Parts: sequence; structure tokens; C-alpha cells
Amino acid sequence: MNRVVLVGALLWIWAGSSADAQSSKLTIARIKYGGGGDWYGNRTAINNLLKFLDKESNIRVQETETYVEPSDVRLFDYPILYLAGHGNIKFSEEDIKNLRRHLSSGGFLWCDDDYGIDRFFRREMKKVFPDLDFVPIPFSHPIFRIVYSFPQGLPKIHEHDGGPPEAYGLFLDGRLICFYSKNTDLSDGLEGPAVFPEDGPEKHEQALRMATNIITYALSY
Repeated sequence: MNRVVLVGALLWIWAGSSADAQSSKLTIARIKYGGGGDWYGNRTAINNLLKFLDKESNIRVQETETYVEPSDVRLFDYPILYLAGHGNIKFSEEDIKNLRRHLSSGGFLWCDDDYGIDRFFRREMKKVFPDLDFVPIPFSHPIFRIVYSFPQGLPKIHEHDGGPPEAYGLFLDGRLICFYSKNTDLSDGLEGPAVFPEDGPEKHEQALRMATNIITYALSY
């Protein structure tokens, strides 16, 4: 079975646990975190990705994102969580408990460093999983080829710092529960040339394709 068809079937399995009639369609829940960082940045990024998924895959999606505070019980309605920003992040004790439970029981978190989030994100995730460390994800990992091929790993989208993009993961019992993209700014790429004309349409397409890989992988494994 085609991978993208398969994830559509898997989504129905997850959605069966939700009382929301719209839950049979995938949306991506943006994490509204505390600490003063701009959790709300890249406002069009996830909506653009959802529209791309709707057009280019068999994954049934709602074409608008939602957002959720980690302490909210609604967190468990969303199989895929997204977090980005530039500044400070602060998780409460309830945030930590819910995130640990959610990610340990099948949920997936994608964090995209929009430049400046690194030390705060690593600090807070260490509270969620004290025994886990972020490890580099090799180019051979399925996340780089599950739908679109990226033989050199993450594409470089937006030039904040020199050097190559970096992909890290938290693995729990062999399962990737958190994918962390750094020094690439996929979120800027998802917003596209209308917002970041310096990146151009090619970078926009690369960001959409890499993000599609991330979402497809999250629903497949």
C-alpha cells in the first residue's frame, strides 16, 4: 500500500478515540507555550502545509491549524503537535505531565527552530523526558525519503546562521517521538515567497515537501 494512503487509514484509527466529529480529518495542533516566546509566529506556515497535504496526498485534512496549551486535556485529541518560535519557552508541571503522557502513548511533536529557541526548547524537553537526549538523525533515516527524497537530509531554507541544517530526535523505546529541525527554518519556507521573497518558490516547495515527510512519518510509525 502507498505510504500516503496508509497514513490516511491510520488517521481513522487515531480519530476513533475523539468525540469531535471533525477528528477524522487531520489538523496539526500548534503548542501555545508559556515563557514569553512567540509561539504564534509563522502564522500561515501550518495552514499552507495542510493545504498542500490536501492537494498532494490522500491524507484527509482540515485546512486550518488549531492551537492548544499543553496543560489542556484537548492535547490528546491531536496526534501531531507543532512548536516553533524565537525565544523563551516555559512548561508548567501540568504541561510536562501531559506532554510526557501524550508522546509516550503514540503522539508526535515537531519542533522547528525559528532561530533562537534552541536552549529553551532543549531545557524544557529535558524536564519532559529527563532520561532522553536529542541525537542527530542520519540521512539514511526514513523521514528523509518516506514520500519525497532528501538524500542529504534537511534542506537549507532560510539563512540565519551558516553551516548545514541539523536534524535531531528524541527516541523512546526505538520510536521517534520528537523531531527537531534546526538551522533550516522550515516554518519560514512554509510561509512562502509572499512572506519571505528572499527564499523564493523553490525553497517554499522544498519546505512543503520536507514537512510532508515529517507528517507522513509521524502517522506511519
